[in-house]
Amino acid sequence: MGGFSNLVLRNLELKNPKLLLLESCATLSHLKIIHAHLIRAHTIFDVFAASCFVSISIDKNLLDYATQVFYQIQNPNLFIYNSFIRGFSGSKDPDKSIHFYVQSKRNGLVPDNLTYPFLVKACTQKGSLDMGIQAHGQIIRHGFDTDVYVQNSLVTMYSTLGDIKAASYIFRRISCLDVVSWTSMVAGYNKTGDVTSARKLFDKMPEKNLVTWSVMISGYAKNNFFEKALELYFLLQSKGVQANETVMVSVIASCAHLGALELGERAHDYILRNKMTVNLILGTALVDMYARCGSIDKAIWVFDQLPRRDALSWTTLIAGFAMHGYAEKALEYFSRMEKAGLAPREITFTAVLSACSHGGLVERGLELFESMKRDYRIEPRLEHYGCMVDLLGRAGKLAEAERFVNEMPMKPNAPIWGALVGACRIHKNSEIAERAGKTLIELKPEHSGYYVLLSNIYARSNKWENVENIRQMMKERGVVKPPGYTLFEMDGKVHKFTIGDKTHPEIQQIERMWEEILRKIRLAGYTGNNDDALFDIDEEEKESNIHRHSEKLAIAYAIMRSKGQDPIRIVKNLRVCEDCHTATKLISKVYERDLIVRDRNSFSLKLLWFDNAPGTVCKISKQ
Repeated sequence: MGGFSNLVLRNLELKNPKLLLLESCATLSHLKIIHAHLIRAHTIFDVFAASCFVSISIDKNLLDYATQVFYQIQNPNLFIYNSFIRGFSGSKDPDKSIHFYVQSKRNGLVPDNLTYPFLVKACTQKGSLDMGIQAHGQIIRHGFDTDVYVQNSLVTMYSTLGDIKAASYIFRRISCLDVVSWTSMVAGYNKTGDVTSARKLFDKMPEKNLVTWSVMISGYAKNNFFEKALELYFLLQSKGVQANETVMVSVIASCAHLGALELGERAHDYILRNKMTVNLILGTALVDMYARCGSIDKAIWVFDQLPRRDALSWTTLIAGFAMHGYAEKALEYFSRMEKAGLAPREITFTAVLSACSHGGLVERGLELFESMKRDYRIEPRLEHYGCMVDLLGRAGKLAEAERFVNEMPMKPNAPIWGALVGACRIHKNSEIAERAGKTLIELKPEHSGYYVLLSNIYARSNKWENVENIRQMMKERGVVKPPGYTLFEMDGKVHKFTIGDKTHPEIQQIERMWEEILRKIRLAGYTGNNDDALFDIDEEEKESNIHRHSEKLAIAYAIMRSKGQDPIRIVKNLRVCEDCHTATKLISKVYERDLIVRDRNSFSLKLLWFDNAPGTVCKISKQ
């Protein structure tokens, strides 16, 4: 409760002790009892008592009831209007904040410096930059544009709504910058994706609080700088600052994307040791992390421990099963979710359709696709159509998949055409692949992966002239294939390997280790699969290339440095080629090691090159 309300309460406590009970009200019914007493005692007609009652009602988020009381007050003062502007500013109906501001002006009241921070917050909550600019004009008109609290709210508003230049301009004009000013600006840069500028400001800050650390760590995580997020988290710990649940959500998410199970387990242990509340958001992040890192059993355990589960937490676990290729488990939990009374969301159907695709359950997938429209009134979106194309393509129903794409009620996007082309590659259908591939490149002329995919289809058909045309097209358009890299975590450190890597300090030992591995798996039947080598290069060069793929270097290092029975987990940023998949299975058998391989392609390029599609965890057991 605000300081003014406390003052009012103290001044009125002798006149009406019932006002003292306001702060301890736990329910609306309790509040109504006190309200009835104030009406009988005629205290409610005292503007100061009414101010106190309204303010406390708003603090307890009883906005509708407070509004009813408001219309019984004959001459509301500015404090009452400010209370409503504040109360509705962060609500689902921020327009009411603006309404109360307009009403106060019409009643001849002059706004003060407590009015505008929450009016600006309402504009931010509403997501209206135009309304925010009008509020800024009101601020200038009434002379509050140099008030630090008002300036901070404007920095937050402009940065949140995407006008970083306006936010920066106001930030530079603040005469006495406080931690809120700095943090708002750091958050603004993070929101625009400029984490470099955000970090520069962060490092310049004379004082940081936990919110500041959280904003910067979250900024890194949301902009896919996962290693940077973890580095900053470790720096936070070295400063002796205890993280909170918000920080740990970003840390856990970063571990998930890096496939860093050991770091994720340490972070989970930190959460438990510090008795943090594993709420829905943090709990769901943990489920996602364990699933992505190949530990589905732990994902189930965390899910079962959650005190409450919502549609997103169920969906996360279902997606985890899909990622691991456990289609029947995904369907089982989908059914359990329905029985729990939770309606599946759009993203839930994406997850369960993906599971059907990975499990080859064509008929069940078709049933679910119809069910989402018929039973849940959910109109399928592009990602759902993409799942269906993937499902039909996996099953070899390429003509049906192409017809499905052509008959879609909306224009197919690149991932959908990409799914079709990928399926054609698996089933060696160059005719449909060529039609779909040309459309694909027209839609995404800057995406190198699609050129590579189509080129390799041509190469498999010995259409070298077409391969050369693709190569020339890439050169003319300035399209460059991004470098592949693989991540391997050991002893709390993430090691990064690139194709033909020469930068690792132990590269000579790694290469010798790979030669030894190569000799052993050749004895076990490995011959090398050059089909994925791009363009028409000779077999010797192809063989040299595939033996220097980043995942092979990572596995060699892992075998060289890790303990004998520990599972090896690696994460690739691009798809894992067929040769690396074959080699990995043989390595697992020869060295009697469990290997968990995950590439980092999301559904935006869900193509099929082997039994475990990109975007899935391919767990290769030594058995």
